Amino acid sequence: MSESWHGGAAAVATLTFDVDAETPILAHGRGYAGHATTMSHQAYGPDVGLPRILGLLDELAVPATFFVPGWVAEQRPGLAASIAERGHEVAHHSYSHRPPTSLTPEEERADFVRALEVFAAQGVEISGHRAALWEATWRTAGLVAEHGLLYDSSLMGDDRPYIVETGAGRVVELPVHWSLDDWEQYAYLPAPNVGAVIESPAKVLELWRTELDGMRRYRCLFNLCVHPFLSGRPGRVEALRRFLEYALERGDVRFARCRDVARAALADSGLPVRPHRPPVVDEETYPA
Repeated sequence: MSESWHGGAAAVATLTFDVDAETPILAHGRGYAGHATTMSHQAYGPDVGLPRILGLLDELAVPATFFVPGWVAEQRPGLAASIAERGHEVAHHSYSHRPPTSLTPEEERADFVRALEVFAAQGVEISGHRAALWEATWRTAGLVAEHGLLYDSSLMGDDRPYIVETGAGRVVELPVHWSLDDWEQYAYLPAPNVGAVIESPAKVLELWRTELDGMRRYRCLFNLCVHPFLSGRPGRVEALRRFLEYALERGDVRFARCRDVARAALADSGLPVRPHRPPVVDEETYPA
């Protein structure tokens, strides 16, 4: 009998940090590089928010996974390796943070491979991938499998790990959801339009606690997505601290890096295989 992916925990929590820095803004147009205030807003993530978050994780002895665009790792040599040296996982988050759905197949492949080349040159081991803006195409999982990665974390077909079959092999999917992303809570810029509401950290804390309690009942994967340029700000870090303390106090929540959950999932023969193909669309009903 195979081991279960959750190891008996009521819920497994993967803390994931998307270290996007300037890339999601530059993906809207390189002209934003000339906007000093906007670029400084994004640089706050790796320069200030990331060290603060790493200190919190050290203090609470909680492992995490950091999804880093290749461009960010290239522009800040040593950043990815410094995360791995703290015992955390570094994972693939595209090269440019342009969403795959906006790219041709050739462009998606080139962007994917370029990021892998950056991490290989820096000696950083990569086991998993997350699409920019979670906008995967039907090709994306195949690229993950083709390049020997264990998992993807971009889809929303479950709230537990599942298997995606591709022509290049099997990939473990560690699903995500908007309710567990701080972008929907905190993101705001005058331009480009990345969000227009700044919520109270107290409200976000309540949201995440409630989701965790539900997931503990149903034995789910609590896959939290946090951005250092957003949640690295002081009041928000304190809300994150209180959330982590709450989860640890439950006594039945296990924190793990994404690659460790993926390995456990691969060993679980009971893991579901979800269909991975586009729906059949009638052109008369749904014109282009």
